[in-house]
Amino acid sequence: MADKKSKYFSEAVTVFQEKRLPEAAVPVGYAALIQGHRLSVPLPRILSAIGTRHSIFEKDGWRIFTPRHMPDATLEGNLVFALKYEGVDLAVLKRLFEATNPQQIVAMIADKPTSAYMRRIWFLYEWLLDRLLDLPDAKTGSYAEVLDTKLQYAGEGKNSTRHRVKNNLPGTRDFCPLVFRTLELEAYIEKNLAGRAQKAVGNISADILARTAAFLLLKDSKSSYAIEGESPPQDRIQRWSRAIGEAGKQPLDLQELLRLQKIVIGNDDRFIKMGLRTEGGFVGEHEQGSRLPLPEHISARHEDLSSLVQGMIDFDNQNAAKLDPVMAASILAFGFVYIHPFEDGNGRIHRYLIHHVLSERGFNPPGVVFPVSAAILERIDEYRTVLETYSRRLLPLIEWEPTDKM
Repeated sequence: MADKKSKYFSEAVTVFQEKRLPEAAVPVGYAALIQGHRLSVPLPRILSAIGTRHSIFEKDGWRIFTPRHMPDATLEGNLVFALKYEGVDLAVLKRLFEATNPQQIVAMIADKPTSAYMRRIWFLYEWLLDRLLDLPDAKTGSYAEVLDTKLQYAGEGKNSTRHRVKNNLPGTRDFCPLVFRTLELEAYIEKNLAGRAQKAVGNISADILARTAAFLLLKDSKSSYAIEGESPPQDRIQRWSRAIGEAGKQPLDLQELLRLQKIVIGNDDRFIKMGLRTEGGFVGEHEQGSRLPLPEHISARHEDLSSLVQGMIDFDNQNAAKLDPVMAASILAFGFVYIHPFEDGNGRIHRYLIHHVLSERGFNPPGVVFPVSAAILERIDEYRTVLETYSRRLLPLIEWEPTDKM
């Protein structure tokens, strides 16, 4: 099937989906694909367009490229541009592939079977949709990495002989958050915070270190409940403190998550359904009078929880080791809280998972647990902003209706 040109790929505009461009420019890459195929997806944080200047600049969430970067106004042209300059956006790609006749993808790949970009597109199509295209296995071409590691942080990688690519996606279909390289992240990684902590602890006597560690552990446990607006009995705080102190010693699996929920909830399990949710869920308030929910975040569908949680567990057990420990901890912990698999206890387990990864990776000095929740409590507004920034992009795209429990 011919790759037809589309007006959505070639018009200069000043507004794109209610988002102002810094100047009149032609949306390209993911922006063009989203517009051209009417995709209902969260917009990438940085969109691309072709302007008239002769140097690339960024402003207001746009990266404006020069005229020489203009791709062909086709599906292939914009896909290649996206992979080359914008990295992999799994949400956009999945919706795009679902909306595209597979024969169009087949024809595009068959026309350039040795192209690294075509083989990456081919792999991503079959990986995302779990569906084979009518194409024979690739016979030639050097193995190309699915993720461009100059743009995004990648996993260890495993060769896919069918496509002759190296699958370095840091996750599975069920759970694969991607992190873009930025100067800020690179600077944090280069600080070697783990090494600096080890050095600092080495100058402290064992007796003082033990007392300090016990104090920090208890403070962190109290802070984690305080973030949720709770003041539980002292025995429950102590139990949660012990759990945090043992973080990272057990491999993560569903039974471990259920054990943690039991510790968090304590005797209140008489009023809460334990385990994975069997209904929808949301975070937010209720409208006065009507009591209709005013969601700030909609939890994952309960029908998807088993696969999502397993994907998260697989990430921790298989893919996290290649990533920086703090980055891996953030991916796991924030992934968990956005999935929101339990009726209650999600926030505290979310913060526990930060401890789990840092301890598992040896980021903490021996015997020391960093006061993660205490630090969050001191900067609670920034923490909530981080949570809401992600949810705000998704909420307009979620179809939901109130249930008895909402």
